[in-house]
Amino acid sequence: MKISNVEENSLAQKIGLVIGDKILQVNGKKLRDIIDFSFEFAEEKIEILIEHADGSRESKSFDKDVDEELGVEFESAVFDGIKICKNHCVFCFVDMIAPNMRKTLSVKDDDYRLSFLYGNFITLTNLNDDDFKRIKNFHLSPLYISIHAMNPAVREKIMRTPLAAKIQTQLNKLDSAGVEYHTQIVLCPNLNDGDELNFTIEEILKRPNALSLAIVPVGVTKYRRDKFPLTQFDKAGALKVIQQVEKYQRQLRGKCGQTFIYLADEFYFLAELEMPPVEFYDDFPQIENGIGMTRNFIEEFHAENLQTTSYKLQAIDIICGTSIAKVFKKLVDEEIKKNPNLDARILPVENKFFGGGVNVSGLLTGGDIIDTLKKFDRPRDKILIPSTAIRFGENVFLDDVSLDDLQKIFPAHIIPISNGAEFRKVLSGN
Repeated sequence: MKISNVEENSLAQKIGLVIGDKILQVNGKKLRDIIDFSFEFAEEKIEILIEHADGSRESKSFDKDVDEELGVEFESAVFDGIKICKNHCVFCFVDMIAPNMRKTLSVKDDDYRLSFLYGNFITLTNLNDDDFKRIKNFHLSPLYISIHAMNPAVREKIMRTPLAAKIQTQLNKLDSAGVEYHTQIVLCPNLNDGDELNFTIEEILKRPNALSLAIVPVGVTKYRRDKFPLTQFDKAGALKVIQQVEKYQRQLRGKCGQTFIYLADEFYFLAELEMPPVEFYDDFPQIENGIGMTRNFIEEFHAENLQTTSYKLQAIDIICGTSIAKVFKKLVDEEIKKNPNLDARILPVENKFFGGGVNVSGLLTGGDIIDTLKKFDRPRDKILIPSTAIRFGENVFLDDVSLDDLQKIFPAHIIPISNGAEFRKVLSGN
């Protein structure tokens, strides 16, 4: 457990911990992850074994309040190594990234701890009996589970491992342990859609510990080399899925007042339909999975209460993926009606890096953004880019182009936008 940050005036600072120190044990217990640390550190009397950067070790003992935190950040949430996915799913996105990209982009985690801590989706094929016991004992709930299909044969075909066929048994173990879970399906034409999708939905609905079900369309990049036949949804196919799922959604809203089953925004983009109303998404249980993100953005945009009476003259270029361009255009047109001084235009970026089948803003690369801006070069005051395209905690895109690289080429204020409220503030000149 290597410390990457020590908070000012924290307990850690008071006892002399510094960046680079490693916490090896708490109260004599070795630590596998931050879950172990949190459990052991809940005691009032603490003894920690520290290894300093020079290799020397030191033990520190102190008293603390039960709810008092140490006040540090660690380099990783797991200290014994991330559990790597051993499946070979026919649609694995990691297998479809460009060659020679950063090693971190090629990590296929299937770790229940990251599922509990951060909402990462796991398949359950990686769990052994000890893992299930620990999930039960620590009540690590909710988890996020990639289902894909409840038909054992179909799931095994998709994930290409016999362990995938044990999904019913694995979910039974979680149910008996009282562990709740959110679920998802990566939907593939002619594989797990149609009657198979109906079967999967109905099986999940039988489980009281299931909290939600997200359905996302399969994505394919130009770097896919897998010979398994895989196609993407077109307009007609997306519309068929929407109509199929809407039957369940209407029944569930009438029966229990919740939608429970949520379709990814991409389905509505492909079908050229409006996003469902905000109440349709309940409390947005899978927004981190991209479910309802567009509707939430629109709601944030309209909810922002601006008191502006005079608008600044400004020229703004708005970078986005091709799928959401029409939504942005509609919002911008609304703002232009209020502000005649606003010169804003939408610049949808074709994803040449991953291929035209990838059209979401979060997978845009710096190189493609630069190429698009050069095509529409003009004097501009601001350039808005989606914050989801930037690596968390760093100002770098997936292709290692940085915001500084953009800034050197384009003399404008480059602003990453993360929500609808920020978008409207910038458009209004606030």
